[in-house]
Amino acid sequence: MTADQTSDRAAGAAAGPRAPTGRQVGLRREGGRRLAGLVRRGAAPVVLVLVVALGAVVFGDSFASAGNFANIAISSSFLALVAVGMTFVIISGGIDLSVGSVLALGGVLAAYGSRWGSAGALLLPLVVCGLIGLTQGLLIAKARMAPFIVTLAGLLFARGLALAVSDEGNTTYLIQSGMLVGRLGQGTVLGVGLPVLFALVAFAVGLVVLNRTRSGQAVFAIGGSQDAAELMGLPVARIKVGIYVASGLLAGFAGVLVAARSSSGLPTVGDGLELQAIAAVVIGGTLLSGGAGTLSGTLAGVLLLGVIQNLINQVGTLSSYYQQVVSGAFLIVVVIVQAWISRRQRR
Repeated sequence: MTADQTSDRAAGAAAGPRAPTGRQVGLRREGGRRLAGLVRRGAAPVVLVLVVALGAVVFGDSFASAGNFANIAISSSFLALVAVGMTFVIISGGIDLSVGSVLALGGVLAAYGSRWGSAGALLLPLVVCGLIGLTQGLLIAKARMAPFIVTLAGLLFARGLALAVSDEGNTTYLIQSGMLVGRLGQGTVLGVGLPVLFALVAFAVGLVVLNRTRSGQAVFAIGGSQDAAELMGLPVARIKVGIYVASGLLAGFAGVLVAARSSSGLPTVGDGLELQAIAAVVIGGTLLSGGAGTLSGTLAGVLLLGVIQNLINQVGTLSSYYQQVVSGAFLIVVVIVQAWISRRQRR
């Protein structure tokens, strides 16, 4: 080695480590984005598996039994239907606070309309709840009003209408036994409750629409940047209206199933359900800011809330309100993780 080579190497060592090249920086950023996306999409299913395993170890067959899992599935199916619509709403950058009240209204109208047969019990709530969703969608998409304010008004309107129809809860309308609409909430197919099958069908259709159609890709684009979506020529207003109509219909149908299962329509059901739906969607990895999310994550979030509620019931000495405590703690953790993911993706 010559004296010149020795001096060059010494000078390089003194100068410290070399700065990473542009290619290395790009690879690191891409790796960070992939890791962040993996954490966002896979956290809820992993936590669900761990919680189920813990419940099986602690409570044994009283928890880890086919009958108990069937009960969890049935009780979670109504929230699952609402959460499908909420996922589309939040991915598009909106929010829907009316779904709990719309579910209650759907149940009351289903029982009220059963006097005209099963057709009336189905059509009346779906038409009214669909119109509520349509009105909200038009105000948000066409009049450009804030989704929070519009759907808050929808919450008050739907709950008030449910109370008015039921004479402030003093009149309870019943669904007579033997009616077809009653079987929708109480029937089974191959041992699986019909509400569970309806929820699974809703998730399957939602997955196809969200991931395999232009409209679904437009939902992501609108949530990412509505201005950019409009510049791309996407039918922003039409898609947003459709999203809120679908959310109203799903909430109304969930209300029909609740009424069918209990054979009555009560205006007090669904209180706080909108918050549970939002929690399930966010816990499942959908960003509250919009533009990213998965229905598979939402399903995991719904089941996770259902399993937590069941575990609390297994304890026996704890109030059901502890579910809200645990759900709130999960939500805080998820929001912190989402903030970290957002920072990683901006780098």
